[in-house]
Amino acid sequence: MTLLATPVRVGILVYDEVEVLDCCGPFEVFSVADRLHTRTSDTALFEVSLLAATPEVVARGGLVLRAHATLDADPEVDVLVVAGGVTDVVEQDTGVTGWIARTPTRLTASVCTGAFLLAQAGVLTDQRVTTHWEDQQALQARWPALRVESARRWVRDGDLFTSGGISAGIDLSLHLVEVLAGRELALATAHQMEYRWHEDPA
Repeated sequence: MTLLATPVRVGILVYDEVEVLDCCGPFEVFSVADRLHTRTSDTALFEVSLLAATPEVVARGGLVLRAHATLDADPEVDVLVVAGGVTDVVEQDTGVTGWIARTPTRLTASVCTGAFLLAQAGVLTDQRVTTHWEDQQALQARWPALRVESARRWVRDGDLFTSGGISAGIDLSLHLVEVLAGRELALATAHQMEYRWHEDPA
């Protein structure tokens, strides 16, 4: 059952040195799900956009991404997905972390080290979480109150979702489609993408 009014505004936060699949994987999931939905409906289900502090960012490997909206415009989002990557610099950008902290959402998710940005912004405090296996010890050490779970593709704690790295973000995004629009659409989306969905019960 859909939890939010449609179209659901999905904002994917990107920044310099973001991991390509951490942002583009979720973008593909939600855009494909919307395309499948509109085959049998006159209304859109998901409106997906890349959000950034600047009009363009350079992802890891040199891929240039253009944002649909910049944070200074205070874009409204229903579902925020914070992509992972090299977060050392962006964690210190109070414009970004402040926007995360003050922006109301219905569901918030992170992929990989996006969890570090959510923790730095004070969104993650003492929840059950996960991140890329390589970064789990660092996340636990920096925010000891968090309950970092290993060997998990994704973890849900209330309206907060965190996932492991890269392809795990696709798995989490399919789960979000399931939460928002039902299992049938999530399975159809994975099939359309020719992607083997690795499910991970919350």
